[in-house]
Amino acid sequence: MTQDQIEIVVDRLKAALQEESASARLQTVMATGLRPHPRYIDVLVERFTVEPEFHVRDMLTWALIHHDHTLVLERVLPELDSPLPQARSQALHTLSKLKDQRAWPSITTEHLTDPEDQVALTAWRAAAALVPEDEASALAEVLSTQFGRGDRAMQRGLSRALAALGDAATPAIERAKKHQSSTVRAHALATEKMVKDPDVGFDVALAAARRTVAILGAPLVDHLES
Repeated sequence: MTQDQIEIVVDRLKAALQEESASARLQTVMATGLRPHPRYIDVLVERFTVEPEFHVRDMLTWALIHHDHTLVLERVLPELDSPLPQARSQALHTLSKLKDQRAWPSITTEHLTDPEDQVALTAWRAAAALVPEDEASALAEVLSTQFGRGDRAMQRGLSRALAALGDAATPAIERAKKHQSSTVRAHALATEKMVKDPDVGFDVALAAARRTVAILGAPLVDHLES
């Protein structure tokens, strides 16, 4: 295509991504992933900062990872500093799917402790996917400060991120088991169970941990009930 033709296509893409129908937007995004072009990247990233439908946002990330990874990284990384929580969250989600460790230094403690739950949750997932082996213990220390945060989905997400770090998470979990908060202790115990047994479900692990904390009533617990 000539440059003029490309600009016409890009303008049409921008218009199509503003269609009222979420299904139509979804189909448009899918087409960009099937036929990637460098000029689409900026349009797709701009859209994921404002797209209201989750399944369309997820498709936007799918389309982006089918483009050149270096170009996508260059465009997505600045969104980590966006004042818009959705932009930060979607950028982190995209990085977790790219699985390109060049993005690791850009995931900061501020992202991992972001006051917006969805941003923090996505940061945990991205960090666990991208962390170099020699930095996993340090990541676990930061993640452990978030024990007890949020609802079930948040706590499950944190446990899964720590479980993905394996043995590197053990020292941080051990310290959290001694925390004065029973909520934190239970969450740490549930996470410990998930590290030791990757097949255990979060709800089962957390229920057992809460029983242990309630029965023993002490910060230091060495095991979960069966």
